[in-house]
Amino acid sequence: MSLTLWFSLVIICLLGAMSPGPSLMVVLRHSLSNGRRHGILAALAHGAGVAGWAMLTISGLALLVTEQPALFRLFTYASAGYLAWMGVKALRSKGQTLLEIDKAQASLAEAARDGAVIALLNPKLAVFFFALFSQFVSAEMASTDQWITVLTVASIDSLWYIAVAVIVSNIRFLERLQKQSVVIDRISGLVLVGLALRVVSL
Repeated sequence: MSLTLWFSLVIICLLGAMSPGPSLMVVLRHSLSNGRRHGILAALAHGAGVAGWAMLTISGLALLVTEQPALFRLFTYASAGYLAWMGVKALRSKGQTLLEIDKAQASLAEAARDGAVIALLNPKLAVFFFALFSQFVSAEMASTDQWITVLTVASIDSLWYIAVAVIVSNIRFLERLQKQSVVIDRISGLVLVGLALRVVSL
């Protein structure tokens, strides 16, 4: 893979990662409600899920998801259901103070699960990878180039969301935000439920 092509891939993947959506809400919620470690783990798990989509695209399997309406709808409704479930959990949350961070409401395993699942069940990722990412890969690519591509995509995604987790979990920033933790939980819950409704309406 040429350096020019690699830089093009980096830019496209960075723009994709920075686009607001369910993934950002999941990382933000874990970072604000449970602390930095949870946010970072959710980010890493999301990156692993994105790497999975990248490998599926290279193997050609992502085409099945984007060209089979029934399968696409299945992913859409599964994603919407998961978003709605997380939204309801947020709406029912009682919030946390800074001193309660060590007694997080969610375990690290739950943070990792949410990060991975929201990536794997997001049908828009299938569309993104097939429409844009597929221009950079093919089954005929050398295995070294394939691995470079997958690692690039996963790394950019993970690093972006890790940066988000680190910034919003900064102690001074967190102190201010957690004074309004109940309000933030309610807002994030409404946004997640709203995203779920938007996903099924598209």
